[in-house]
Amino acid sequence: MSTCEPLHKCMEIKIKNLIPLSLLACFLLAPVLTSAHQPRVVDSDATEVIDPEVSKAYYGELSGAPHIYSINTAEPFDLYVGVLMPYADDSQKDVQVEIRKGDDVLQIMGGKDAEWKEMFEFFGQSSYWDGGEYEANVDAGAYTIIVSSTNNDSKYSLAIGEIEAFDGNETINALNLIPELKSSFFNESPISFIKSPFGWGYILIMYILAFAFGFLYRFILKKVAKGSVRGVQKNIAKRDRLLRLAIAIGLLLWAITTSWNPWLLFFSGFALFEALFSWCGLYAALGKNTCPVE
Repeated sequence: MSTCEPLHKCMEIKIKNLIPLSLLACFLLAPVLTSAHQPRVVDSDATEVIDPEVSKAYYGELSGAPHIYSINTAEPFDLYVGVLMPYADDSQKDVQVEIRKGDDVLQIMGGKDAEWKEMFEFFGQSSYWDGGEYEANVDAGAYTIIVSSTNNDSKYSLAIGEIEAFDGNETINALNLIPELKSSFFNESPISFIKSPFGWGYILIMYILAFAFGFLYRFILKKVAKGSVRGVQKNIAKRDRLLRLAIAIGLLLWAITTSWNPWLLFFSGFALFEALFSWCGLYAALGKNTCPVE
């Protein structure tokens, strides 16, 4: 009898079982994506807003001068602008947003005299101070949004547009930016992103991809190298399995406490696959087997 039995019989799932898991992950993430702004990190004092009706959240930090956002449209559109600041008990709450059309001031929001309200944002699992919002159907033309503060040194988030539009590129962009924002904008550990359905959903999807790759790789080797050590179903013993489990946990912790790098998550999932199914992809390629048979 082989001494390399799976950790649990119930873990012997097939590739086809990963399909409903993938669909479930996408289903759980869909409500999150449809209620989220497209995140943008501002690295310039001047920003041109493309598609102003599409919801975007601009994260910036004033560095001695106001930030200017410009909108130019050839037809009427729905203008939505909201101003937020990262939550902190000692926040100055002094960011002011001025919306202009030419020389006409349409709205002034925020500033020292505003009634800033605490707000929790579900998508990124972060808290803000909410300084107000402006919403109107406006004529075609050129619009300017000026963001400033008392000393022009404050952090802010400027929401523009209300139409939620997330595609694959925007999803990847959000996954890259949110851990960075956790650290640089909110002064939080990137690990807090795991509290978001988007965070743990990201881990689930990368693990599903890793398991699917593992099953496919093992299946191909089993067919191509049938009858040889490279084509065996199991090739690592308990000690090697525990090592891979430790690697899986280590890579996962490395990922979620730093940049949430997708490759770290993928290889964490693949190492877990190897631990659960007593099979190592590298050992299979090298023709190595540490799984004894009694």
